[in-house]
Amino acid sequence: MTIKELAALAGVSPAAVSRYFNGGSLSNEKRDVIRAAIEQTGYRPDAAAQALRTRTTDLVGLIVPKLDSESVSRLVAGAEEVLAAEGYLSLVAVSRNSSEKELSFLSLVQKYAVAGVIIMATVATPRLEEFVRDLPIPVVVTGQNLHRAFCVYHDDFGAAQELTRLVLARGRTRSVYLGVTEQDAAAGLARREGVQAALREAGRDPELPRTVCSFDIDGGRCGMTELLERVPELDAVICATDRIAFGAMEILKQAGRVIGQDVSVVGMGDSWASRLISPNLTTAHFYYKTCGETAARQLVELMRNKDTVRPAQQIMLSYEIKERESV
Repeated sequence: MTIKELAALAGVSPAAVSRYFNGGSLSNEKRDVIRAAIEQTGYRPDAAAQALRTRTTDLVGLIVPKLDSESVSRLVAGAEEVLAAEGYLSLVAVSRNSSEKELSFLSLVQKYAVAGVIIMATVATPRLEEFVRDLPIPVVVTGQNLHRAFCVYHDDFGAAQELTRLVLARGRTRSVYLGVTEQDAAAGLARREGVQAALREAGRDPELPRTVCSFDIDGGRCGMTELLERVPELDAVICATDRIAFGAMEILKQAGRVIGQDVSVVGMGDSWASRLISPNLTTAHFYYKTCGETAARQLVELMRNKDTVRPAQQIMLSYEIKERESV
C-alpha cells in the first residue's frame, strides 16, 4: 500500500498523512481517521525514506572493541534491551581494539540518519573526547571516564585496591602484578594504581614486580612465565583481567604451585569461567549489563531532548568482590 492509497482510505490528503508520520500539525479529527486507517491496513512507512526526509531515525549505533568478550556481550545485551523497549533498533560496529577505527565509525555515523551512539571505548584520548563533544548527535561513552563527555564507567581503581587488600590480609608478602597497556586508562592505569594504593597503605613497597600482558589467556601465560623467572618465591598474583588470571593459573599449576595454599591468584571481571575453573577464581564483579542499561537510558534521554543543553554527566558504577578458592 502507498501513502496515497492510505490517504484515500482515510479521506484525507497525502500531505496530511505525511504530517501525521513526521509529527506535523494536524487536527485531532484528521489524526483519528488516519490512525484508524493505519490500524485497519497495518501500514508502515518506509523507515529509510522517512529518515532522509526528516533527518530523524530510530537507529542507534553501538561501537564495541570486539565480540568474543563476555563483558562486551553483557554490555550490549543491557543496552539493546533498553533501546528495544524504547522503540530503537541497534546497529553494532566492531573496532577491533583500534582507537582509529572508533573515530572512523564516529565519522561514518554523521553521514547517515543515526539518532545516537553508545561507544565502548578502548582508550580515553583527548582526540576521542574532542570528537565526541563535537558530534551533532548524542554520544554516550562506556568503560572510560571522559570528563567532558556523557559516560558510564566502572570503579576500576577501587576494585583493584580491595582485591589487593584481600591478598595482603592472607599474609602474602611477595605479590606480583599482571597488567595491561596503560593507554587503557581504566583497565590499565586505574587498576595498577589501585593495586599500588593498597600496598602503600599497608606500608609495602608499591613498586611490585609487574609486567604488561595482552588481554587474553595467552597474555596471562606469557606474563606469568616471565614473572616466575624473575620472582620464583612469589606468593600472590594480581591480574588485571580474569582471562589473564586463567593463563597465569595454568603456568602456576605446571610449576607445581598450589593455588589457594602457597600462592593466591585474583582477577577482575567475574566471567562465567571464573566460577567453573578449579580452584574457583576470586575476582571483582563489574556490572557490565547495568552499564549498558544505564548508558542506553542516558542516551534515550539525550536523543529525546536534543535541543536541551546540559552539562556532561559521568556515572561511576560500583563493583562486588567475589571471594572464592584461589586466595
